[in-house]
Amino acid sequence: MSLLVVGSVAFDALETPFGKTDKILGGAGMFIALAASNFVKPINLVSVVGGDFLKSDIAMLEEHGVNTEGLQIKENEKSFFWKGRYFNDMNSRETLITELNVLGDFDPVVPESYQDCSYLMLGNLAPQVQRQVIERLRNRPKLIVLDTMNFWMNIALDDLMQTIALVDVLSINDEEARQLSGDYSLRKAAKKIMAMGPKFLIIKKGEHGALLFHQDQVFFAPALPLEEVFDPTGAGDTFAGGFIGYLAKTHDYSFENMKRAVIHGSALASFCVEKFGPERIIGLTEAEVQDRVQQFVSLASFVI
Repeated sequence: MSLLVVGSVAFDALETPFGKTDKILGGAGMFIALAASNFVKPINLVSVVGGDFLKSDIAMLEEHGVNTEGLQIKENEKSFFWKGRYFNDMNSRETLITELNVLGDFDPVVPESYQDCSYLMLGNLAPQVQRQVIERLRNRPKLIVLDTMNFWMNIALDDLMQTIALVDVLSINDEEARQLSGDYSLRKAAKKIMAMGPKFLIIKKGEHGALLFHQDQVFFAPALPLEEVFDPTGAGDTFAGGFIGYLAKTHDYSFENMKRAVIHGSALASFCVEKFGPERIIGLTEAEVQDRVQQFVSLASFVI
């Protein structure tokens, strides 16, 4: 029951109220793969980096059970780079630098050994690239999860709509759900978006948790109140990795099990924000993850 992850592996440079970093590891594919590796291995990764990407960082991914056969290395080019500044509320940010570099003409090659995957997680990328991956698989996976953002809604809406129609689960935030649907009510927005193709919809609300929709069913998962949030970069991707990793481990994508997957994804995301980049989710232990999951259970459980 293999898991295929497609997404960027990149460099970020960050400024937050807690400090600033030079280039550190980033990218949706990297965060997703590391998070998912807590539940299932191997993770088959499709991505692209430049010659500036360190062999030690590729080794770190492999040590976490990530298969890098599908990681293209363009020796004479540079990896994708993003620099941003977060403001005091940590919910709003300003992009300072975006350099697409190798991601600008990324052609997602799916190795033969990745074919017949059971689960496909499409991290935030150009929707036509996401769709190419689906079309290049000989057999449709049991479950396809797609993450996207308002940027693609602004510049590639037709492509995005075609890709959304092909997936089982869509993961976006509340602002993006309202933009995509044209409805302010998230319940109404969810109905409109699921009519576009996905059977399930996850609407992320940052520090206020996440909503899961399926037909007329709704589930709400809280966010863990943390004393300090150092860096929210990658939290949504880490959530997605925990979500798909748990589903790939349990082989159950009923609504009831997706609730559990949302909690496990939320638990992983709560680790991610505690330090810069992927530092906190590298080398997580099973005991740490299960303890954090139980904190979520305690947070939301009550008896009437």
